[in-house]
Amino acid sequence: MRADARRNYEKILATARVVFTERGTDSSLDEIAKRAGVGPGTLYRHFPTREALVDALMQDWTDRVASDADAAIATDAPAPAMLLDWFEHFIEHITLHRGAATKICAAMDDPASPMYRKCRVMGEANRRVIEHLDERGELRPGVDPANVMRLVSGVASVADTSRAAIEVRPMLEVVVDGIVRA
Repeated sequence: MRADARRNYEKILATARVVFTERGTDSSLDEIAKRAGVGPGTLYRHFPTREALVDALMQDWTDRVASDADAAIATDAPAPAMLLDWFEHFIEHITLHRGAATKICAAMDDPASPMYRKCRVMGEANRRVIEHLDERGELRPGVDPANVMRLVSGVASVADTSRAAIEVRPMLEVVVDGIVRA
């Protein structure tokens, strides 16, 4: 990528982070282009769809999610504490930009989505945490990491789309109570 194209790409991403945080992922792409100081054509050359732009922003999220999975496993904490911490961090990442959690949930099972690969990385991180606890014998039999990811992503979507601030921890405690061996 030429230096000027790279600068435009980075300006668009930086501006999208701000706009999506302020107004959500359904914000006007034209507004993002304008605030980034580029034309709409430049934005669409780099990011032909809204999902492609969200996907580019997700790269940072997926890196942090993978790192958080490693940190959770390294703590060797009891399953309830490990899972609550892991799930809360996961939700913080996917709700960073209002509206993103719903898009991520939709992309989890859609190989045609530009976000699918990133969802697979997040799913793999979750699988590692769940399988680690399963190997330690701390989970109920038959816990499916993909279904756990769907449940936690659903909690994130509820929190992300609610007009009022919602505490996610009580919902996550229900999920944890359902999968941890009594």
